[in-house]
Formats: sequence, C-alpha cells, structure tokens
Amino acid sequence: MKLVIRYYKTYFDDFVTSRDQSYKLPPDYTWICEHAGHRVLSALIYRLGEAAAFFYCRFILHVQIKNRKILRKYRGMGCFIYGNHTQPAGDAWIPIRAVFPRRGYAVVSPANLKVPVLGPLLPYLGALPVPDGTDGMKKFQQAIRQRILEKCCIVLYPEAHVWPWCTRIRPFGTASFTYPVRYKVPSFCMTTTYQKRRHHKKPKVTVYIDGPFYPDGQMQYKEQKKGLRDEIYQCMLRRSRENTCTYVIYEQETKQKKS
Repeated sequence: MKLVIRYYKTYFDDFVTSRDQSYKLPPDYTWICEHAGHRVLSALIYRLGEAAAFFYCRFILHVQIKNRKILRKYRGMGCFIYGNHTQPAGDAWIPIRAVFPRRGYAVVSPANLKVPVLGPLLPYLGALPVPDGTDGMKKFQQAIRQRILEKCCIVLYPEAHVWPWCTRIRPFGTASFTYPVRYKVPSFCMTTTYQKRRHHKKPKVTVYIDGPFYPDGQMQYKEQKKGLRDEIYQCMLRRSRENTCTYVIYEQETKQKKS
C-alpha cells in the first residue's frame, strides 16, 4: 500500500462519508422488535453474518484476534467493548468475530443504515443507531439495558469517526462510559493494530482484547466515568505500540501551514 498523508482540522473530521451522512432516524424507529417473524429473520441474518465475518476477517483483512478467551470467561453477564475506529467495513465485521459465539451489538451512526447493500441489514446484525431527539434517546437506552440483561456484548467506538488505517488512539470523551457505570457490568477494550506482511501489500491486522475494567464504586458518578475512560484509553495507547507499519499518516492542517 502506498503511503498517504491526510490532513485534519479536528478529531471530529470525517474521512469516510456517505451520500446520506446527515441522515436522522424517523420518530417511529424501533430498536427492538418483538414480532416473532422479525426475531427469526434477525437470528438467521446474524448467523449468516457470523460466516461473512469469518470470511472477511480471515481472507480479506487477515485479522488475528488475541486474548478473545477473556470474553468467554464472562459469558454469564452482559458487557461493553470499546474499540478504536479504523476500518470502514471491518469495524462492522470484527466485533461479530471477536464476541463469537455470543450475540454482539454495536452502537453506530444513523448514516450507516444508508450504506448501499449492507446498510439495511445492519439492524439485523446488531446495529444500534444513535437517535437525535430526547424521545428516541429514551428508547435507545432501554434497548441498551435490555441487551445487557440478555447477557449480550455491546461494542462502542468512542472516537466516533472512522480514520482508515490510523495507528494512533485519538482522544475521546466520557459520554459512552455512562453505560457500564450505570449497569455495573465489566468493560473491555478492543485495539486494532497493523503489522507489515512479507510479500503482501496489505498489512496484517492484529486485534487485542483487554480487560475486564470496572468503575471505582467509591467515586462519584462523573469520576467513575472518567476513571474508567482513562484506564481504557491508557490500555489502548499501550496496545497501539504494537503497530509496526503506517500506511496513512494523519497530520493537523496547522502543521502543514507552518511548513
């Protein structure tokens, strides 16, 4: 792969967009459908998704997931998994592969539902799109709670924006760490790293699972979120040292102007 330099203004910049990037969920959007036919269809599509995830991760991205056995020790409870956002398509498939054989769900931008072909299937594959309004947020949080009670894994990308092949861990806030503090369940981090492969242009992808992490119950609510965020962020920073190659360099525009 040829080395590419991309310039950004802030960490909120998008490098991967769709035609409906500003799409918002309709007021009647349903995160959990109790209709029997929908549940059967969802289970079928998810099983097919597991097979697709195996193929895509194994033969397209060349993914190796390390420490996955850690998640298996916590099958008896729901959990949250935090990852760095570096693969436009892979970040949909890697979590399915990482949490197998458990059912996984991922918090996503509504714009993902408008991606051709894959977008309409995402709700069946466990996508939980973030709503815009207060009413929708209440239903969204109820869906999060129900999936945790069902002992599922919920994946979040706190960096929020996809930066393809990025080897740094970008700063992120504490908002997404509300859930493990609220529901008192374990959290894990899932750090994607890249290594050069001999005789191949594409890098090898190694994903590290670390944890569990728990908030400090002796702290105030806000301090628990910050403490959990900091612990996971620092762990991801350490894992990012496993990157041995860089194909895309991200630099701030101010540096470009100074030069």
